[in-house]
Amino acid sequence: MRTRPYKRFAAVAAVAALTATACTAPDQAQEGPKDKAPLFKLGSQISYEKYGKDYPDTKVEDVPGPCSYEAISRKDYSGQTLKIISHAVPVIGEPTQLHAKQFEEITGAKVEVVNVPFGELHQKILTPLQAGQPAYDVMFYPSLWIGDLAPYLAPVPKKYLNTPGMKDVTGTYMDVATWNRKVVQYPMDGDRHYLKVRTDVLNDPKQQAAYKAATGKELRVPKTWDEYQDVAKFFSGKDFDGDGKRNYGSAEVTKRDDLTFSAFISRAAPYVKNPDVKGGVFFDLETMKPLINTPGFVRALDDMVKAKSTWAPGGANFGLGDEIFSFGGGQTLMSYSWDDAFIQAQQPDSRIRNKVQAAPLPGSSEVYNRTTKSWDTKANQAPYFTWGWTSAVAKASRHQQMAFDYLCFFSNEANTALDLTIGRFGVNPYRYSHFDPSFWERLGWDPKVAKSYVKTLSGMEESRNRVFDLRVPGVNQYMSALANGVAAALAGQDSPQDALDGVAGEWSKITGQIGKDKVQSAYRNVVALEDNS
Repeated sequence: MRTRPYKRFAAVAAVAALTATACTAPDQAQEGPKDKAPLFKLGSQISYEKYGKDYPDTKVEDVPGPCSYEAISRKDYSGQTLKIISHAVPVIGEPTQLHAKQFEEITGAKVEVVNVPFGELHQKILTPLQAGQPAYDVMFYPSLWIGDLAPYLAPVPKKYLNTPGMKDVTGTYMDVATWNRKVVQYPMDGDRHYLKVRTDVLNDPKQQAAYKAATGKELRVPKTWDEYQDVAKFFSGKDFDGDGKRNYGSAEVTKRDDLTFSAFISRAAPYVKNPDVKGGVFFDLETMKPLINTPGFVRALDDMVKAKSTWAPGGANFGLGDEIFSFGGGQTLMSYSWDDAFIQAQQPDSRIRNKVQAAPLPGSSEVYNRTTKSWDTKANQAPYFTWGWTSAVAKASRHQQMAFDYLCFFSNEANTALDLTIGRFGVNPYRYSHFDPSFWERLGWDPKVAKSYVKTLSGMEESRNRVFDLRVPGVNQYMSALANGVAAALAGQDSPQDALDGVAGEWSKITGQIGKDKVQSAYRNVVALEDNS
């Protein structure tokens, strides 16, 4: 793993939500920019303060390079219109709007942003592409949709791949951006699941003594899902804050239509990703038989059902936002999912700021071997690189250069440094430079917290036993079926085995409808990442 110090970071900032305009018919001519005098000097101080007062007061230096404020402000796109589709505000939608406003101001372009709720985004992007209509030049979407979208995306030109910022993107996220050996997605976010815990509770001598007396075990950051359950169960319902209110053991994403499938895959990863077995986690690559109802997945769902007793009231219907604020607000002792809950806990006004720690996802003491059809008794961990936001340019766009310039500007070093500090933006570390603890210490993070954070994230990059999302055509159908099965088990409607047997049946039908060869061809890209081939 290579690390590079992130320089020039000073202290945060401001942004206001901007009004999106509707998409209009595409312009008829492909035009490049004209040249003009730059609006920024090399190394200018950058902040978002003129756009609002709802953000931390950070300023950073404009890092010289082809994507910088100075370089992009030399380009004159007056008279041209860039059309963008993105997620609803705030997650990804808000930075899309902000950087569109900035791009307008410094290039003279007109930028139209359409913000769409998550449930509608896939269709709104894919339908015009399939019809051959370049409704949007730039698209922001979950990276696991690449199996559906790749045929319609413009490969990232070499001059953008050679920028310093792009060369700083980690190997994992360059892999995520690549399809059939071509980089067709423009990296601007890096998502993974990991464990978050409150150290003020776990390191309290009184709590440690009480836990030892009750369980006979040492209280520590859980290393397995069994340990996670033990700790969560012990603390659930107790007032460990001493404020007269009950606290709870675990906050998890459990709402059927709000990313439950990702939470379940986190729990399943160490049970199903055997380092000695190649050829697929979700399907057998050679036969395309679903593996979702094999013993490792069933064990994980059984664990998740048992965990219900450790959740806060309403926890059986928690969406991602609920999980973020339950842990980030101090209600629960532990959680696992995206960065957002950890960043929320580390906000300047958080009552648990610098009282938290990042750690790898819990592992297991045994892992299923689907070749021998038995359990291998050995400690196993499997980091989960869950879907993250990405961006791309439509192959049919008549403004590809302007579109790539916008993405280059969106993800430049100054903007990324600021965006990473704003939890609701949904922009998380994806460059090697983001793994420097000093980057976070300059935000006021305690050195121990910063080191736990970057060590956890960089450790996932170094692991050779990893799980990636299923990135194939029809992925939304597969994940919807999985979410339905998990929800049925959590509700007590089906046993974990019966629920996942039903999911496997649905997956086989979906594969048949889409075409086995088509799904198999796409799945080879996923297996290549998992098998490090």
